[in-house]
Amino acid sequence: MCACALILISSAFFLVASKPAQEKKRILIFSKTNGYRHGCIPVGIAAIKKLGAENGFDVDTTEDSLSFNTDNLKKYSAVVFLCTTGKIFGPGEEKALQEYIHKGGGYVGIHAATDCEYNWQWYGDLSGGYFKSHPKQQKARFMVVDKNHPSTSHLPDVWEHFDELYNFKYLNPKVTVLIKIDEASYTGGENGDNHPMAWYHEYEGGRAFYTELGHTETSYSEPDYLKHILGGIEWASKMK
Repeated sequence: MCACALILISSAFFLVASKPAQEKKRILIFSKTNGYRHGCIPVGIAAIKKLGAENGFDVDTTEDSLSFNTDNLKKYSAVVFLCTTGKIFGPGEEKALQEYIHKGGGYVGIHAATDCEYNWQWYGDLSGGYFKSHPKQQKARFMVVDKNHPSTSHLPDVWEHFDELYNFKYLNPKVTVLIKIDEASYTGGENGDNHPMAWYHEYEGGRAFYTELGHTETSYSEPDYLKHILGGIEWASKMK
């Protein structure tokens, strides 16, 4: 073999060998509560960790709001607020979350993520709404109005699901709604014909996805629901 060929082969090998392996995405599950504490939190954490193991991303967990600082948050492609309730942040953590979103970070809110930080409107706009009330848990019809998203592309047009169903006292009108609930299919709805239950939006440089669903422990073993939250995580963290 001529010297030129050897040089070309060696150079190609060097380029391949020196190319760094693509670093896995990492997300942070945050489940601090200063109000009602959902029994589904441990089950939800286990389910999301399993989704990470099966889909190529790493998952860390915390209930310490001090984890919301610039140095720590830069490790994560998305932060998942899993059934957070009440006042969960001080001014420093609020600023860190804002900076994180402004730098392109992702936010995923699950169920009671809209039941916290009521006095911080920026967060309400990020999450997309604020919880008002809920009737008893029951099955309802969910109308999938946008299937051009990884969180809903697998769902039927009409999805029947049992859960705790929120009414909202505030809804950000700038989000893109993915799923609405048919209030005629259950008792206790208070938002009328336009009652969104899952949505997403680009927000001040970052991405935010929210689903109202996920109160029950059994939700986290249902394939359709798991694909729903997986799609939200993948979109918010820019995996998709």
